[in-house]
Amino acid sequence: MRRIVEAAGGILWRVRGGQGGEDLAHITPGDILERIEVCLVHRPKYDDWSWPKGKVDPNETHRHTAVREIGEETGLPVTLGPYLGEVEYPLTEEGRRNRHSTDRTRDAKHILYWMATPIRPEDAQRLAAAFGPVHRADEGEIDKVLWLSPAEARRKLTHSSDRDVLALFVDRIEEGAATAVPFLIVRHAKAEARKTWKGTDANRPITPKGASAAYSLTYELSCYNPERLATSPWTRCQETLQMLSWETGMPLEPLPPLTEDAFAADPDAAWACLRGELVRTLETGRTVAVCMHRPVIGGMFGHLRALCASKALAKRLIAKSPYMPTGTALVLFAVPTPKGPKIIDIQKVAPLVY
Repeated sequence: MRRIVEAAGGILWRVRGGQGGEDLAHITPGDILERIEVCLVHRPKYDDWSWPKGKVDPNETHRHTAVREIGEETGLPVTLGPYLGEVEYPLTEEGRRNRHSTDRTRDAKHILYWMATPIRPEDAQRLAAAFGPVHRADEGEIDKVLWLSPAEARRKLTHSSDRDVLALFVDRIEEGAATAVPFLIVRHAKAEARKTWKGTDANRPITPKGASAAYSLTYELSCYNPERLATSPWTRCQETLQMLSWETGMPLEPLPPLTEDAFAADPDAAWACLRGELVRTLETGRTVAVCMHRPVIGGMFGHLRALCASKALAKRLIAKSPYMPTGTALVLFAVPTPKGPKIIDIQKVAPLVY
């Protein structure tokens, strides 16, 4: 049987001499490419220069692997940006200069790549309990780290497949991804059934299975460095984000217009509330996770589809119920434009629950 080794990593980038995408809002993508640099790592075992990456550990998702491996191999805590793409090649080609085999019968390595940027040490400390440990790679695995311009990196990279990933990165930068900020939409975890719950709908709690999803979701949301937590004040939404709140020390900010009853009474006010959170996120650069209910999410998707950069992207915001499974999230990467927010990437986030 063919074996697939799953792995993940990313292109870690920053402004030359800086820490990320600062001061780029009014610069053209072409000029941005001249000002940024990307991070390459050297593996002594293969004597190659490549992107930081590594194998998916048991009980780990690809996105968590990407953040952990980039941190371990570069020594820098990071947050994920827009998704780049995937690469697959036979395991026998590990370390070789060319990886364009079309043979799909051999054991292979399958790698997912994201954009990534460094975060402040205090942010990493705040997220430490939610994300989990990150251990620096030893010199036998990674012995050099190098920051280069994209053009220099293309010449330095050992493998053709890594140059393909660089091309995807450049495409993303030209799309405006250097100024993109993640905006997290969370659907509350599985709650007690309406038919059997004897209390008010506002007080209906999540189930033990829902609590497991809420706990596991902290690993995934922490990959995007949330700096604020906002939620419908109803119990099931608050409980979904309470674990992340406890682990990070961030308070839960109530958003009353996003309850089911408030949305039913005034859907325009609910949209004004959510859009205000999105605009605030773009203005401040502080990522927020917003927890809502199924019908509210459906109404918000109707507005958010109009903000998507393409029809194909808009289709990821499902137009019919249930929109999102319980206990999952969507990450919308939005950029500021003269006409308002524009969504350039959407990532589905599902926790591992057994």
